[in-house]
Amino acid sequence: MRIAFMGTPDFAVPTLEALVAAGHDIAAVYCQPPRPAGRGKAPRPSPIQQRADALGLEVRHPISLKGAEEQAAFAALDLDVAVVAAYGLILPQPILDAPRHGCLNVHGSLLPRWRGAAPVQRAILAGDQETGVCIMQMERGLDTGPVRRTVTTPIDGKNAGELTAELARLGAEAMVATLADLPAHSPVPQPEEGVTYAAKIDKAEAHLDFARTAEEIERAARAYDPAPGAWFCLGGERIKLLSAEIVDATGEPGTVLDTQLTIACGEGAIRPLAVQRAGKSRMAAAELLRGLPVAAGTRLT
Repeated sequence: MRIAFMGTPDFAVPTLEALVAAGHDIAAVYCQPPRPAGRGKAPRPSPIQQRADALGLEVRHPISLKGAEEQAAFAALDLDVAVVAAYGLILPQPILDAPRHGCLNVHGSLLPRWRGAAPVQRAILAGDQETGVCIMQMERGLDTGPVRRTVTTPIDGKNAGELTAELARLGAEAMVATLADLPAHSPVPQPEEGVTYAAKIDKAEAHLDFARTAEEIERAARAYDPAPGAWFCLGGERIKLLSAEIVDATGEPGTVLDTQLTIACGEGAIRPLAVQRAGKSRMAAAELLRGLPVAAGTRLT
């Protein structure tokens, strides 16, 4: 098929690679423009732009697709289908209508659960037992389109980084399989019941509130790893909690209960396994304690 690919972050890379490997004709790759990054704030191309450049594909990164000129340039590609994976721009109706088979999206949840920007993190935070990817026929609503293919996977203690990488791989496989036989994957409307929305993650959410249950704190550590990183303050220093285990202990929420940095929560307690100090790399909690002993009774905020 003649395809335009539309995506930006690492999540989208496996799908682009799979489409190329399957022999599809990639007419153009659309992604977000390079953004300032690093200490020098030099413009850095997105992961998709870097991969597309390496593959020798034409890259376009318009600021918007609302203008008639951009829409005409897209229509002129004479596409069979557009494949979308975490692109980051809303597609106007003329864009949705231009390809012969419309636009297909790789969405990282089991629709209609977790429509929106942060389905992986919200599924972990909610304690969902499983999630997956849907290949969705796009329409103007927010992730409301009918679904052509669904693949499920257990969450099973994975953090957001691990789960995102797994869903990216599953989504790539599902998209290639769908395109191989579109008539066999008829679009099925989403049910009206069970709709939830995955709001974008606000950095303020990652500040841990130890008045919450140990289960919620443990899930937050996984949901915000690798970014933005769940955190608490220890003596004025911000410490990221990257992983933890739930332990059977009680105490005043936010109080350190022993020399292993066990922290009392609103219900139960957690024991950090992996942490990160400001400007440092990920480390085991035991390594942190060797350089920064924390006495029982210390209050964390």
